[in-house]
Amino acid sequence: MYRKKRLVLPFLLPGLAGILLFYVIPFFGGIWYSLTDGSFQNAFVGFQNYLNVWQNPMFQLGLKNTMEMSLICAPGLFLLAFVFAVLLNRMRPAGGVFRNTVLLPYLMPSSAVLIIWLLWFDYGGPVNRLITLLGGQRVLWLQGAELRLPVVLLFLWKNLGFCVVIFLAALQGVPESLYEYAALEGASLTRQAFTITLPLIVPSAFLVFILCWVNAFRIFKEIYFIGGAYPDEPLYTLQNYMNNMYGKLNYQNVTTAAYSFAVIVFALFGILFFLQARARRGLE
Repeated sequence: MYRKKRLVLPFLLPGLAGILLFYVIPFFGGIWYSLTDGSFQNAFVGFQNYLNVWQNPMFQLGLKNTMEMSLICAPGLFLLAFVFAVLLNRMRPAGGVFRNTVLLPYLMPSSAVLIIWLLWFDYGGPVNRLITLLGGQRVLWLQGAELRLPVVLLFLWKNLGFCVVIFLAALQGVPESLYEYAALEGASLTRQAFTITLPLIVPSAFLVFILCWVNAFRIFKEIYFIGGAYPDEPLYTLQNYMNNMYGKLNYQNVTTAAYSFAVIVFALFGILFFLQARARRGLE
C-alpha cells in the first residue's frame, strides 16, 4: 500500500504545488495585509482594520444585501432543482431532451445571458408588455429595488441546470420498487418525493445545497454588469465594496472584508455540516 502511494505522489505534486503557490500562500499573506496599516513601513495595527471596516456603512450595506440575496437565492435554487429533478426522473427516457435544455443556460456565456435578460426586462420588453396586457402598469425593472427580481430570476435560471444534473445522478440509485410500493399505498408524488427520495439522497442533496450557497455568494457578476461598480443601494453587495476598495489600491480593506466574510461563510457551512450529520444519524 505504501509503495502504491509513492507511485501516485509524483502525479499529485504539480497540482499540490499550484494550490500551495496560488491559494495557500496568498491566503496567509492576505491575513498579514489585513493586520497592517498599508504604509511604507507596513506597521502592525492588530485588529484596527477590522474595527474600521465593520464600522463602515458601505461594508454594512454590502454585507446585509449579500446575506439577504443568498437567503433568497440558495434555498429557492435548491427546492427548484429538487422538484425539476424528480419530475425529469419520472419522465425517463423522454426527460433527456428537457434535461439538456435546463443545462443550456449554465453553459452559455454570462454576457450573452445578460443581454437576453436585459431585453426581456427592458421598459418596452416582453415582461412589461405582458403586464400591460394583464391590465397592470410598466415597471422599471432595471432600476432601484425592482432590479432584485430580475437578478434573482437570472441566478435561478442560470444555475438550475447544474444542480438538477447532480440530483438526477443521485436519483438513479433510488430503488424503483419503493415508488411502486408507495403508489400502491396511495402516496402522492409530493409525498414520495419528500419521504422516499430526499431522505435517500441526503449526501447528494447536501452537496447541492452547499453549491447553491457558494453560487449565491458569487452573484456579484450579474449585478456588476447591470448596475456597474456603484449600483443602487438595494443591489450593493459585499463584492461591490471589495471591488471598489481594490480599485483604490486599499488592499487592507479588501483583505479585511474578505476574511470577515470568510469567517461568516465558514460558520454557516459548519452549521450546515452539523445539521447534515444529525440528519444522517436520524436516518440510520
